[in-house]
Amino acid sequence: MLAALLYGKEDLRLEEVPNPTPDVGEIVIKVNTATTCGTDLKVWRRGGHARMLKPPTLFGHEVVGEIVSLGEGVTDWQIGDRIVANNSAPCMKCFFCQRREYSLCPDLIFNNGTFAEYLKIPAPIVRHNVLAVPSDLPDSLAAMTEPLACVIHGIAHSNIKEGDRVVVIGDGAIGLMFVAALARLEVESGNHSLPSKIFLFGGNDKRLAIGKKLGASQVFNYHQLSDVPALIKELTDGWGADVVIEATGVPTVWETAIASGRPGATINLFGGCPRDTTITVSTEQIHYNQLTLKGVFHNTPTFVREALSLLASRTIPFELLLTNTRPLIELEQALQDMKTRQAIKVAIQP
Repeated sequence: MLAALLYGKEDLRLEEVPNPTPDVGEIVIKVNTATTCGTDLKVWRRGGHARMLKPPTLFGHEVVGEIVSLGEGVTDWQIGDRIVANNSAPCMKCFFCQRREYSLCPDLIFNNGTFAEYLKIPAPIVRHNVLAVPSDLPDSLAAMTEPLACVIHGIAHSNIKEGDRVVVIGDGAIGLMFVAALARLEVESGNHSLPSKIFLFGGNDKRLAIGKKLGASQVFNYHQLSDVPALIKELTDGWGADVVIEATGVPTVWETAIASGRPGATINLFGGCPRDTTITVSTEQIHYNQLTLKGVFHNTPTFVREALSLLASRTIPFELLLTNTRPLIELEQALQDMKTRQAIKVAIQP
């Protein structure tokens, strides 16, 4: 089969590799659609990921497909079922899993290789994180389940209260998903805690316009601003935001996010920065302003299910995030388009 393999920084190669065969408890799917995301872009540009993969490796992690082969012992699925497979699953046995902190599982198994004609799904993911796709939900939307699950996980850890003023920094797919979910989502088992204002800061006017359509109260191009924290204080009666969500993965923006919160604020440092980077923070500011700095990583099986349910409801026009559709042989061009900010997400169809 044809598959994309990552060998290093911006070194992506399409190669013929053997078709996968399922071992005990595994399934193999024919890839219908694999969507690109900001993590793919970062991994391609950086040449790897601290947790998810090390080159040379199969590449891609958002997928919808049809089951073509079942491993021994798989009884809950049938050939032809259309499914979405999350790119990970926790062990369900360790210290963290016993406390339902699944994203901290040290044995979290990751699966890469969605940019290919076929994909093997490991047994733990088959058991815990494979879901049937509703018949009326398009592949390209269902494939967004994984990143949306990460966003819903992030919101659940952001301490948002009714009427809060929330700042989202970053107008990539994840930042825009945060805006959409914040504007419409009932967080944590139906407790309706929607913010009163959502301020989106980004660097692309077209993306900011999409953010407005998805529910942002006001949008701002930070390239046109000299002092983002000062403006946020002006917008919030001189105090700063109740909650700030950083969605760029740039260390200097982490510092901007921390400076943009009011005393008592929660700062969700969601965007993953390059390995071994550091930031500078004021100990006085954190202590006397009683700031809560949160690092939030990945997702959990509960949020994967919530994400697919939200996508299936069609209450949010997530199709606004899909720039176009390309065949697998044009994957590198899709990544180049993302690099130059000409594309948000691209649906890759082998």
